[in-house]
Amino acid sequence: MTTLAPPPAPTAQDGGHRAAPPAAGSRLRRLFTGAPEDPRWARPALWAILVLATALYAWNLSSVTGNTFYDAAVYSGTRSWKAFFFGALDSGSFITVDKPPFALWVMGLSARAFGYGTWQLMLPMVAAGTGSVALLYRVVKRDFGAVAATIAGLALTLTPITVAITRDTNPDPVLVFLMLLGAAALMKAVRTGRLMPLVWSGVAIGFAFNTKMMQAYVVLPVFFLVYLWATRLGLGRRIRNLAVGTVALVVSSAWWMVVVDLVPASSRPYIGGSTDNTVWDLVIGYNGFGRIFGASSSVGSQGNGASFGGEAGLYRLFNSIMGGQISWLIPFALVALIGGLVLRGRAPRTDPKRAALLLWGGWFVLHYLTFALAEGTFHPYYVTAMAPGVAALAGIGGVMLYRAFREGSFARWGWVLPGAIAVSAVWAVVLLQRVSGSGTPYTVAEVVAGVAGAVAVTGLLLGRFTGRQRLTGIAALAAVVALLAGPAAYSASAASSSTNGTNPTAGPSTGGMGGGGMGGQRPSGSGGPSGGTSGATGSGTSGAPSQGQPPTGTGSTGKGSTGTGGTGTQVSSAMVSYLKKNQDGATWLVAVATDQTASSLILESGQPVISMGGWSGSDDAMTLAKLKSLVKSGKLHYIVVSSEGGQSTNSEISTWVKKNGTAVSAYSGLYRLDASDVG
Repeated sequence: MTTLAPPPAPTAQDGGHRAAPPAAGSRLRRLFTGAPEDPRWARPALWAILVLATALYAWNLSSVTGNTFYDAAVYSGTRSWKAFFFGALDSGSFITVDKPPFALWVMGLSARAFGYGTWQLMLPMVAAGTGSVALLYRVVKRDFGAVAATIAGLALTLTPITVAITRDTNPDPVLVFLMLLGAAALMKAVRTGRLMPLVWSGVAIGFAFNTKMMQAYVVLPVFFLVYLWATRLGLGRRIRNLAVGTVALVVSSAWWMVVVDLVPASSRPYIGGSTDNTVWDLVIGYNGFGRIFGASSSVGSQGNGASFGGEAGLYRLFNSIMGGQISWLIPFALVALIGGLVLRGRAPRTDPKRAALLLWGGWFVLHYLTFALAEGTFHPYYVTAMAPGVAALAGIGGVMLYRAFREGSFARWGWVLPGAIAVSAVWAVVLLQRVSGSGTPYTVAEVVAGVAGAVAVTGLLLGRFTGRQRLTGIAALAAVVALLAGPAAYSASAASSSTNGTNPTAGPSTGGMGGGGMGGQRPSGSGGPSGGTSGATGSGTSGAPSQGQPPTGTGSTGKGSTGTGGTGTQVSSAMVSYLKKNQDGATWLVAVATDQTASSLILESGQPVISMGGWSGSDDAMTLAKLKSLVKSGKLHYIVVSSEGGQSTNSEISTWVKKNGTAVSAYSGLYRLDASDVG
């Protein structure tokens, strides 16, 4: 009979901490109440972090308008289960958004349960953001203890771009939560050798794929590597289990795509962002290679090199646009990763601590390289997916380096931790110097970061030389303050100001927007019009559905206007009132050139609106034959056409409409078409 040897005694390399076996009782209870071996402060600290995260994400929800594009799709999903399933922009299901619909489903179910409105859409996002903090805390604590978990949870909570994007209706908070679920299940599979946690890890990443497609797969290489390397099973069983987990991943990723592509094109919406009306093309083109290679991609012509975060390159995440969003802890995380791996260098292959370091280090490095070097469409909020890796390394590596600093050889490790803190504190001061003139909070944060960093480095060195452990502990706390003062100032700014729903960022503006993404820069805000028939609170005459009023707020191109139907054509609230009054039983209120205009019109009117060209106006969703069919059947009477600019109406359609339609003289670019106009 084979017996397992007892675990080795705690060492300086693993921080002198070895977690006891999990206590009896539910895992949820252990997460929020703490295990018996936790220090007394651990439970209150966890709750304080979760309360802080919830407060930052949910503060002043009335200022949150979300991304009009996704808001409209969620609203349409509350009006039609078909639109809900396909992720259609309009409840008539003419065209989908350019992402898979899982995040829309989550928000849509909340809106169906509680009514459509701001807090109903934000509830799942706030829950996902706070849940991500709790998950990261739990995973880090399992192998490295409460101190490392607390630092990691606090670092994730105070990541500025994470605060900004969680106060929005973009799908990224749901993506991060699902990826963390996958990481938690993977680490359980590594520790236990059981198959089912690996299967659930694949399922979680599959659902993440159905949230933002290929971005969910960035972590897969390191997931496979960690499992193959560190699991306490024979190589054959590891390979077999990985094969089963991969099947679970493929099935959970592909089922929606396969179903949609099997449905005849005539019976479903056009797949927005694709070149051939298939989800597969969207996966490998616009949301796949197009994001990485931009216009140079040979697969999928929808890719472009537009960037809201500056030029591609290794320095991108430190530039004037991105630096304040994510880079505060990157220098420290990098040093912590290298130091932690060196400290675990002689550990057995199955060492769970090294496996965790590999996981979070790979998470960080793969995301960094992907986002820094991507030449396709790039928004700053994408990097929120990197934040868990940075935060985990800050907690794990910081504790490991601190223990080694106190207990190891000073000649070997004496300068590593103080050096990492010094570099990171200096970088924080540099970032804050860029904006210190923007307001008192940033000046205060700059002073705090500089002073606390100096105190931390001096205290660590003096404490180590003199052997005064209390001084070393105080210096460690000062280091935490120094490293988090800047992110805290940016995060507070994000929580206390209204969001730009299409391109949310934290803190003051420190750089340009780069180019226009997705064929053109999105509107500066989001939501419905600021005036007109609806009003800021959603009351008025906009024709609200029974389950709630379409939201209105920011994102207009002018007071009382909802956008443009094509360059040079104003679509006003007065036009919306006219269209509703003369809709005459048509399914769609009007057809316009792009998603931007259609989404605002949907939220303004509460009625389906056709986007003929998708986000950039370049989709082939509307053809002349399809337009004639819709007009002849009475499903569409009005169309806004324009021949100016990059978001113009298809020239063939525009010519035919102008020739056969009746111009509505009160509104430039608006034409009425009836069955009698179709030859």
